[in-house]
Amino acid sequence: MRAIRLPEGHPPVRKGRIGVLLLNLGTPDATDYWSMRRYLKEFLSDRRVIEVPRLLWWPLLNLIILTTRPGRKGKDYASIWNNEQNEGPLKTITRAQAERLAARLADDPRILVDFAMRYQNPSTKSRIEALRAEGCDRILLVPLYPQYAAATTATACDQAFRALMAMRWQPYIRVAPAYADEPAYIAALAASIRAHLATLTWEPEVLVATFHGMPQKYLEKGDPYHCECQKTGRLLREALQWPQERFRVTFQSRFGNDPWLQPYTDETVAALAKSGIRRLALVAPGFSADCLETLEELDVENREIFTHHGGEHFTYVPALNAGDAGIDVIETVVRRELQGWL
Repeated sequence: MRAIRLPEGHPPVRKGRIGVLLLNLGTPDATDYWSMRRYLKEFLSDRRVIEVPRLLWWPLLNLIILTTRPGRKGKDYASIWNNEQNEGPLKTITRAQAERLAARLADDPRILVDFAMRYQNPSTKSRIEALRAEGCDRILLVPLYPQYAAATTATACDQAFRALMAMRWQPYIRVAPAYADEPAYIAALAASIRAHLATLTWEPEVLVATFHGMPQKYLEKGDPYHCECQKTGRLLREALQWPQERFRVTFQSRFGNDPWLQPYTDETVAALAKSGIRRLALVAPGFSADCLETLEELDVENREIFTHHGGEHFTYVPALNAGDAGIDVIETVVRRELQGWL
């Protein structure tokens, strides 16, 4: 950080540092009804996430969904909660990613790494202000979504830009792009899958790469998410050298009655079991960190679906998380995007 000679009475000025801010979705502050309600209200009020007209959505959200859903989802979160640190696993893992990335970038003392959540805490606004207070006049935003979607990458950036609008002295901003076809990412996924499967006493007949779903109409409006998921799936299958008949790309976590991206993960898992597949593996390449949608929905709900319909052996391949391979990917993206600033 550069030293600045200031005239007497001038407020202190800190500048010359470079912030790297990892951005992820978010997690409730606790699993009780009101904590879950606050989280769900913020999440489901986001117009990037729910594009239903407000006149229709507001009464449905406030009178029905926020009355019934917090209790049920609170129980799901409680089943995966990090009780030691009293937080959701997504926050624990994202913090660890930031800490490990900071250690990788420690060769340049100007760099300061932090993390923030789009929904709940630590808020994007608070972390941008903290980085600016530490003298970061340049900040690289890194949405931890390998595939771009308006409901993930774009809304994370929106939140950052809202914070900037309230700042008199804005830092200069860059946004790291999605990395659906980044070679380091594909290689890390393939290596992670091979390593996990090597620990099993059985070999999967089919590997399902499942991505978070979105309404079909978002694709029709021009969102590139579906195409980027398909690209990741194709590159991953090629890296693994698996035949097409043993590899599927599906979409999970649908919500509401509108058609979502297909094929659906739960229906595919059930159909595979019914067709005679007895050994199945699931991997979630769209998640940089394990969370409710992987730990509970995939490893619990879909495991039950598979075994209920006759499946015998099921495994979920963990996300890259804060392991060496996962940090390799984030570091690759960050160092590339910091070129010209370092």
